[in-house]
Amino acid sequence: MGRTTDRAQRGGHTGVSIEDVAAAAGVSTATVSRAVRGLPRVSPATREKILDIAETLGYVASSSASGLATGRTRTIGVLAPFVSRWFFSKAIEGADRELHGRQYNLSLFNLGGHGSRRERLFSKTMVYKQIDALLVLCMALSEDELDHLQKIDIPLVVVGGHVEGCPYIGIDDYAAASTAVRHLIDIGHRDIALLHGDDETDLNFDVPRVRIRAFHDVMAEAGLPVRSEWDEWGDFTVRSGQEAFQRLWHRPGPKPTAVFCASDEMAMGLMFAANQAGVRIPEDLSVVGIDDHEFSASVGLTTVAQHPDDQAELATRMLLDELDGVAGAVRSTVAPHALIVRTSTAPPRATA
Repeated sequence: MGRTTDRAQRGGHTGVSIEDVAAAAGVSTATVSRAVRGLPRVSPATREKILDIAETLGYVASSSASGLATGRTRTIGVLAPFVSRWFFSKAIEGADRELHGRQYNLSLFNLGGHGSRRERLFSKTMVYKQIDALLVLCMALSEDELDHLQKIDIPLVVVGGHVEGCPYIGIDDYAAASTAVRHLIDIGHRDIALLHGDDETDLNFDVPRVRIRAFHDVMAEAGLPVRSEWDEWGDFTVRSGQEAFQRLWHRPGPKPTAVFCASDEMAMGLMFAANQAGVRIPEDLSVVGIDDHEFSASVGLTTVAQHPDDQAELATRMLLDELDGVAGAVRSTVAPHALIVRTSTAPPRATA
């Protein structure tokens, strides 16, 4: 540590870049970045070689000498498509809980769902010299974005959805959605509508598609028809659930006896709109969601529960353990889910 501090304090020539050090050492820029910041996955011999070359060339990997004194920023980045929605806010809470307990800081990168913002954040400078590891919340990463992260090569884990080539922690969304739909079928429903997530952004994560597929598969297994006019979409917000109910209920033709909603927020919005329209739940319409939002118990919503704060806390612990040298600390893990039956579901009146 003293050796690194001396080098940092001696400063360097501002014209020397990480590429210069990498070329002189015959390694990648990612390896240089890890070596000078004390991150894992660099052999002792390679680290020593890189530090010697960096000292000779006068390269300093951070504008802060004190940062190099510890070898790290002691900051974990959290990349979120939104911060206002329930899943993301709970996940951030869980990550912060673990970081606080281990005296690390949290740096939040909020994409806000907009492409231009996303492009600006996903440059090498997004994480280079700023964070030691990255937690990605419930979103897909493009090939270019993954390439940026792999070049920097910091520990990375995704929470809430599968990303090809990345370790992830989350519930089995297919199984969770199947559990919700089977609950409706098991209590006698045959005319079931779908309110699925279909975010009108470029985030493109796979959770909505998986839950839609589960609905169709379970309905097919039960020999039940899927009516296209009962296929509604929302963006995982209460308002979109309200709007979906209006479209569903005011459309001419027969009405469903139950609705599977791909999130609790949409389910609660649908329930609020149904109540305003004089549609009784569960007497006229059963509703089931996924999440177990903190308001779900208050409105009596039957749901498949998950705990994004626990998922993110575990993911953060894995990242910190890997930074502390625990081999294989970051790994894909399936989080638990459980059906919670409340008052929003009951057998349809015809079979009650």
